[in-house]
Amino acid sequence: MQQVVAPAFKTCSDCPIRHRAVCAKCDSQELELLEDIKYYRSFSAGQTVMWAGDHMDFVASVVSGVATLTQTMEDGRTQMVGLLLPSDFVGRPGREEAAYTVTATTDLVMCCFRRKPFEHMINTTPHVAHRLLEMTLDELDAAREWMLVLGRKTAREKIASLLSIIARRDALLGTAPPGKELSFDLALTREAMADYLGLTLETVSRQMSALKRDGVIALDGKRKIRVPDMDRLMTEAGDDSDGGYLI
Repeated sequence: MQQVVAPAFKTCSDCPIRHRAVCAKCDSQELELLEDIKYYRSFSAGQTVMWAGDHMDFVASVVSGVATLTQTMEDGRTQMVGLLLPSDFVGRPGREEAAYTVTATTDLVMCCFRRKPFEHMINTTPHVAHRLLEMTLDELDAAREWMLVLGRKTAREKIASLLSIIARRDALLGTAPPGKELSFDLALTREAMADYLGLTLETVSRQMSALKRDGVIALDGKRKIRVPDMDRLMTEAGDDSDGGYLI
């Protein structure tokens, strides 16, 4: 069962995702309104946060950890259709049922907002509504980019694209400035990467080894990825590099 938890930080201004989450544009008075309708939940790695079709009485932002979005077909086949990283928004105002199954890939902490009061805030608080629109359009852009990854890129480019997306998100959350060496924990198993990218497990393992051998990435243990040169990783992904980390 999920647990209601107390955050490690005292106020919203101390929150590690404050500048990227749905509340990013809120002023102090608006943050106080959000405080009244929010609570935190934690989930263990492997735990289901919600099943597709479940009634949702909350929407949420991922504070820490990684989760996957999956869809199941009538014959039982499943497909991973998305990743939820820190600051990503879960749920859809105006929709009472979950569209996807959400599963915690790592230990997960979510900042939850009661759905009805949050929907009221969207109608009365322009900063929240505007930021949610921005995040929705960013998600649409990411989905279109991912169509290119799956439809046209080589196996090596697919692996590099996934790694670059996670590395850029880490940079946006303040772990490293642009132009410097980046490192991050890869929460996905090789099997999950294969599912998400439409590749075989053997292909993922072979391409990860090739990127390591060529010096594009370094592996510190099973999950720690180090990127010596972000521009080179972006080139391997088949993307134009402009020195930024926007996704």
